[in-house]
Amino acid sequence: MKKVLIAKDIHALLEKDKSFFDRTDLTVFVAATNDEALEMHRTKRVDLIIMQLDMPGMTSEQFCSLIREDTSLRAVSMIMVCDNTPAAVERSERCRANAVLLQPVHPLVVMVKAQQLLEIAARETIRVLLSVRADSLSRDESFYCRTRNISATGMLIETDTPLAPGARLSCFFYLPNAKKVQVSGKIIRTIEQTPGDEDHQYGVMFTDISPEVRKLLNDYVEFSSRKSRPQGS
Repeated sequence: MKKVLIAKDIHALLEKDKSFFDRTDLTVFVAATNDEALEMHRTKRVDLIIMQLDMPGMTSEQFCSLIREDTSLRAVSMIMVCDNTPAAVERSERCRANAVLLQPVHPLVVMVKAQQLLEIAARETIRVLLSVRADSLSRDESFYCRTRNISATGMLIETDTPLAPGARLSCFFYLPNAKKVQVSGKIIRTIEQTPGDEDHQYGVMFTDISPEVRKLLNDYVEFSSRKSRPQGS
């Protein structure tokens, strides 16, 4: 069971949608101040801390220094979220975080970086997390879904958001190698739900994909296939 400590404002951003942090093999703690976060880490010994620069309490430099210089606390990965200014970036780098993310930060970026630092393999049903906007919904409304499989021509997605056949989608996601992907597609197939299952599954065909993105997806599929093959085959 992995343990993650998240700054209150970042947690509020992430909990708007179902996400990687809803996994049952993760325990999530939330802190409103650096002092509270330090005390939580001392008692819980978390595996990952996702913090914001300039949280209330002690400075982030003090907070990180106390952790990195304590042999019983230093074995933790840290993500620092800060303003997109040279001064803020410089301060964040001095905190010796494993990753620095600039605001406004997309929840999907936080999820992907957290998964990398926690070294948790994505389960089959959440190989890739996507942020999706459907033309049939409000223009300001997006939602998260998961892929069951993906290729350079389309993907099978799973979501608790009902979608109409033929709906056109704009999809934004990061592959496990941190490569950003943006494609457009449309629903060409609806899979019948299993009784008691709240999630819907849809087959999506890509309708607008650049040659660069197509190559990224081909490379990703090939890499995934090699990993799943038995040794010697």
